[in-house]
Amino acid sequence: MTAYQGRPRLAPARMAPRDVARLAAAGLRARPARALLSALGIAIGIAAMVAVVGISSSSREELNRQLAALGTNLLTVAPGQTAEGQDAELPVEAEAMIARIGPVTAVSATGTIGRAAVYRSDRIPRVETNGLSVLAVRTNLPRTVGATLRGGAWLNGATERYPAAVLGAAAAERLGVGRASPQAVILVGGERFTVVGVLDPVALVPGLDTSVLVGWEIATDLFRFDGRATTVYTRARDDQVEAVSAVLAATADPEAPGDVTVSRPSEALAARRAADAALNGLLLGLGAVALLVGGVGVANTMVVSVLERRAEVGLRRSLGATRGQIRVQFLSESLLLSVLGGTGGVLLGIAVTAAYAASRSWPAVVPLWATAGALAATTLIGGVAGLYPAIRAARLSPTEALAAP
Repeated sequence: MTAYQGRPRLAPARMAPRDVARLAAAGLRARPARALLSALGIAIGIAAMVAVVGISSSSREELNRQLAALGTNLLTVAPGQTAEGQDAELPVEAEAMIARIGPVTAVSATGTIGRAAVYRSDRIPRVETNGLSVLAVRTNLPRTVGATLRGGAWLNGATERYPAAVLGAAAAERLGVGRASPQAVILVGGERFTVVGVLDPVALVPGLDTSVLVGWEIATDLFRFDGRATTVYTRARDDQVEAVSAVLAATADPEAPGDVTVSRPSEALAARRAADAALNGLLLGLGAVALLVGGVGVANTMVVSVLERRAEVGLRRSLGATRGQIRVQFLSESLLLSVLGGTGGVLLGIAVTAAYAASRSWPAVVPLWATAGALAATTLIGGVAGLYPAIRAARLSPTEALAAP
């Protein structure tokens, strides 16, 4: 039996988490420029992903806020086509019949006036119509569709009988009418109309933006308007929207319900949101590519660090450091580098989201899962990127490492 037999084997000392963090920080401080560039690669990828999610969430929140203000209970009724393929017409009594539906809370209508071109003055060439349409409207239209006035006044019981017009937002811009006034006069179908109001953009009925709106009675007197509505706007109780939608066609035209088209404008906004979601998926993919590039940068930094610090590894091994401790050292450096880049990327992404939302007057929203997921992704990337360099450093023998130039 030798003198060493019977003695307890010495277990390697365990490094406390604080010591591991301090050692990792010291390794990064030794090469600050390279560490900064590697962390920047991670930060750019994380910032891109957080900003895409944040801007998308802010846009969705703004859309929800608009829908809450405008209401999702607006339904439109319009003539479709007959079985012979001809354009159908709504009965003159369509509005009154729809108003009798119990859950319906408001009904209004517009009627298209054909062959009524609009010009700023009689000096404008006849071919320059600006693509504007002329609509006869009911006086309760703004309340029904959620339209607001930028300036001036809406048509009332008195002005709807006279040549007074309200311009949609785009129509006012194309005609060069900045605001409503007695001096703002336009030509509608060869008749002089005074602009009494200008609308803000109407989110649920964008067709009003490019229209010149005149009273129902004056349209009948001047333009031989037949009084048939081309679009009937209906508000229903929120819990009865689907039920009302199911009976609108038959109510508007009992003799030919198949010739009537019923739609819900808020569904168009929902479709737009779905299209935005598809685009956001593409942008998230680009952010993921940037994040992958950042991870490759971290791996490259750690591999070069192992090659440059072979003498340090050999010295630590000769002083008693185990392979496990060497692995923990280099792996912790990679994790710290990635976490620093990820934290910076999250803060940058939040700042970009807040700045963009403020520029569009949106509420700034960054989901908690996006920031938590971003930090989790950086930790995972840091672990994967540092795994090979850590294993490579741990496999260096003391003699080989100390003999390296």
